[in-house]
Amino acid sequence: MTPARAGCDAEAVLDDYAEQVVRQTELLREAVRGGDVRARVPSCPEWNLGQLVRHVGGTHRWAAESVRARGAEVSDDLVEDVGTGVDEDLAALDGWLAEGAARLADALREAGPDAPAWTPAEGESTARFWGRRMTFETVLHRCDAALATGRPFAVEAAVAADGLDEWMTFAGVSEAYQPRPDLPPLLGPGRALLFQATDVDRTWRVDLTGDRPTWTRASDPAAVTVRGPLTELLLTVYRRPTPTTETTGDAALLDLWLTRTGFWLEAEDES
Repeated sequence: MTPARAGCDAEAVLDDYAEQVVRQTELLREAVRGGDVRARVPSCPEWNLGQLVRHVGGTHRWAAESVRARGAEVSDDLVEDVGTGVDEDLAALDGWLAEGAARLADALREAGPDAPAWTPAEGESTARFWGRRMTFETVLHRCDAALATGRPFAVEAAVAADGLDEWMTFAGVSEAYQPRPDLPPLLGPGRALLFQATDVDRTWRVDLTGDRPTWTRASDPAAVTVRGPLTELLLTVYRRPTPTTETTGDAALLDLWLTRTGFWLEAEDES
């Protein structure tokens, strides 16, 4: 969401997300352009560059169908269909990628922010979810493409901050904190995490001492603190490279929290 629209009405917020989907896709296309379709993607080692593009374009189309289905669940075959990207011409995929982003933006605007839509999230079943989620799906894979092609990667501060806000909502989903037999307990006394941006005045403090995680903008001391540029804080939660970020305190707690809050990424990787 751009700073100019912060605090605006729901229609304006959704329109911002539709614009961001298209904008982030344009930046992804720039990162891929001229690359080797068979180049491995270091952060997604099972994919080459062509498969990464196929995944993003297919996911945009799937999200557009999910928005248009008005609450019905849609098959995720489009998300899974990455095999055809192995040897494709990246120049041909460029237009296909742009078309998928445009389809999603159109579907979001036609639906409106409160239109019912199936989502994998608890308590959020509207088209707005897909605008926000696909913005950061595209941002993340733009980073992956940049890692594969050696291109620079950056995210506007307002966009990166909203991405971290979105991640914090995942931390409150029951699957992210309820006991699991294969992992240590997440909640407990004295457990808190602090994410502190070094290039802007932004903090996120996650409190794990209650019966469910909560987060605030406070900068009180925590069991583990992660400090770094805002873009790298966003990449930290997605477990992408963060060369200048510093972690102090209970690194094991951070790793456990990232594992638990990233449960939906694990499901995506296994699919």
